[in-house]
Amino acid sequence: MTEMKIALVGNPNVGKSTLFNRLTGLRQKAGNYPGVTVEKKTGSFTFKHTKYQLTDLPGAYGIHPSSLDEEAVYAVLIDETHPNHPEMVVVIGDPFNLKRSVLFYQQIREMGLPAIFVVNMIDEAERAGLVIDTDKLEKLLSTKVVLTDARSGKGIEELKVALAAKHMHYEPIFQVPEEYGEAVAEAKTLLEMDNNYRAWLYLSQKHSNHLSAVYSNGIEEIKNTHQINRHSLQIRETMDRYAAIDMAFNGLMKDSSKEQASFTDKLDRFLTHPFWGYVTFFTLLLLIFQAIYTWSGPFMDGIENGFAWLATSAGELLPDGPINGLITDGIITGIGGIVIFIPQIAILFIFISLMEESGYMSRVVYLMDRWLRPFGLSGKSAVPLMSGAACAIPAVMSARTIENDKERLITILVTPFMTCSARLPIYIIIIGLIIPESQFLGFELQGWVLFGMYVLGLLAALGSAWLLKLLMKTNYKSFLIMEMPTYKYPVVRNVLLNVWDKTMGFVLGAGKIILAISIILWVLGSFGIGERFTNAEEIVRMENPALHGKDFENEVQSQRLEYSFLGVMGRSIEPLIEPLGYDWKMGIGLIASFAAREVFVSTMAIVYSLGDSDDELTIRSRMAGEINQNIGRPAYNFASGISLLLFYAFAMQCMSTIAIVRKETNSWKWTFIQLAFMTGFAYFAALLAYQLLK
Repeated sequence: MTEMKIALVGNPNVGKSTLFNRLTGLRQKAGNYPGVTVEKKTGSFTFKHTKYQLTDLPGAYGIHPSSLDEEAVYAVLIDETHPNHPEMVVVIGDPFNLKRSVLFYQQIREMGLPAIFVVNMIDEAERAGLVIDTDKLEKLLSTKVVLTDARSGKGIEELKVALAAKHMHYEPIFQVPEEYGEAVAEAKTLLEMDNNYRAWLYLSQKHSNHLSAVYSNGIEEIKNTHQINRHSLQIRETMDRYAAIDMAFNGLMKDSSKEQASFTDKLDRFLTHPFWGYVTFFTLLLLIFQAIYTWSGPFMDGIENGFAWLATSAGELLPDGPINGLITDGIITGIGGIVIFIPQIAILFIFISLMEESGYMSRVVYLMDRWLRPFGLSGKSAVPLMSGAACAIPAVMSARTIENDKERLITILVTPFMTCSARLPIYIIIIGLIIPESQFLGFELQGWVLFGMYVLGLLAALGSAWLLKLLMKTNYKSFLIMEMPTYKYPVVRNVLLNVWDKTMGFVLGAGKIILAISIILWVLGSFGIGERFTNAEEIVRMENPALHGKDFENEVQSQRLEYSFLGVMGRSIEPLIEPLGYDWKMGIGLIASFAAREVFVSTMAIVYSLGDSDDELTIRSRMAGEINQNIGRPAYNFASGISLLLFYAFAMQCMSTIAIVRKETNSWKWTFIQLAFMTGFAYFAALLAYQLLK
């Protein structure tokens, strides 16, 4: 069986990914191009004894990059040594903006790549009264033109046949302007090629990373010698091409649609309205938030109970000892900590896929862009930021829809500031301890404080985004240039494939890091040195002879945690956290909650000899009576309580979020910068609050 590499290219919103899903089904995988955050999707299908390896390249408007996504497209197509460099290109065009797709097709053909042309969404074109003369279009493009509707599967078999057919000779349309002829000739000689247009491309790009230093420096020397401005070359080429395309398109398309507002136009009058558009969007966000927060609850409870049963069953079957604890409390609990997020991720991406498939996501970008752009974000950042109020993990993953690399990275870095559901148990406990049960403006004061924590998270996210906007540099400026696609019924197949892809990406990518950290934390909390750890039962029995049953077991568990490696770490950081109003017991909670913020509450229950109790009243009453030996006052007073609230509002206390940030940014550097910045900011905010309020 022979193999053939195919690349799918096209402008954004032409149905390229839908066509890719239709061809490959589940035989696909997603990842990032090496060194960048641009997503790469590859898949395969077999037809007539040939296996076609497909790469779904990011959406691009042409071969000249104006974003990191378009740079990835240029790199794959220009570099013959690139692992995804295609033997054949399928250019997918939008019937309503066909000229732009034809320009992109011409550029690809003149690079020397064979290509066929697909006009997708043909059913929509026919319903709108748009008729394309395919014979004339084939003659213009010197290739087979296939009409498809990827959503229904129409034309897919014809496309497969076209891929296997012999391809026609292509005569270049674009001629190198006379004033640039000498420079192009020198570039051809330097690069040892005979393709005029490829030489032209090297002169009109800012850089081509695959070139060796000798060739790259040689191209720069030619540019300097001939005083070439790359932007001038790109503009000249685009104008010349469109002039030729405009002439060739005479009589090629017939538009018999009536001069009346379409269904899309009528709907947009409401959905992009300066008032009702925002009402609709925030109502939808509220629905998404409630779905992530409440609909996932039964599934997450079922997963949690299932893994708890599995851990208990394994513990009963295995002999007592370290192996038992490693498997039950380390491995099984760690895997459970990965799987438990699947319902939230799946629900969020169901909504995002529905918004993208229907065409509504473009309206969201349009509505929110003007409000978020001053902070260095884009309209597409609204969904991750708002979703972060439920859980940062699926929210960070949803930032994949942002094309601009700088805006995507800023969104990923600031989204964890949003108040997620994991912070709620801590907020509720601490607010209940330090805020009196009184009313303010007709509402509970404790409720006002909780609302204030959500506002604080949003302000921290926007403020950090604004700061990052000033500090971060990018090669590309971001402008909102987009077309509103027509509204469509979502294709269930595409929605399910997208949800499966994102969910499995989390489980297989971030899951490895989460599992590793879970095991490390279990080891730190389960082992220790010294007599008070190894002989905890005898010491507790000797010091507290009146304790029996569950109380005795809780006290032993508390002592072992205190003198474990985790407890030693808690004591060792006490000088660092004492200025914040915390003692070593709270330090253990801070370290343990690195696994997940909400673990702070259950860790405090163990430290205060309550076992693994989740009874909120029991924990609160014990915490209320706890005395900080360093100051001789209640450990959870107003000053230390506010300090603790601020620390958890800003700190990056979630290994799952750290893991997913590493996966989505493809960079440990940015992951550690985020961790250091959020933790440092949290520390100084908590320090300032305690020192002012104590």
